[in-house]
Amino acid sequence: MTRRSEEVATATANTSGQAWPWPDSLDALVAAPQYHRLVMEDERVRVLETRIAPGQVVPLHTHRWPGVHYIVSWSDFVRRDEKGNVTLDTRQAGFVLQSGGALRAEPLTPHSVENVGTVELCAINFEIKQP
Repeated sequence: MTRRSEEVATATANTSGQAWPWPDSLDALVAAPQYHRLVMEDERVRVLETRIAPGQVVPLHTHRWPGVHYIVSWSDFVRRDEKGNVTLDTRQAGFVLQSGGALRAEPLTPHSVENVGTVELCAINFEIKQP
């Protein structure tokens, strides 16, 4: 285990103070490091860059903290839960953001993401560890 993985594994609660019920092995940086890059982290915030090329499927992972996703480039995607059930299909939901847009996000329980669009989906995720 790398030092970075050990640091991720030591965090055990989200901002509500509730215990995070999923294993540390599902943290985005541990479970899907080829799609998530750590930009910076301190005790209050973690910033990740997420990149998903067309046709790629990000394996099951979580995002423990709420935050803001800044969209660098948008592509339609399908999000599935740990059982493979579709929880969001942006094509059917009419959910579209332009480059330079942003949205708030709650912590994400175990999920996978498939880029079903024609361009890379790229976002900068600002995860807020402390209120």
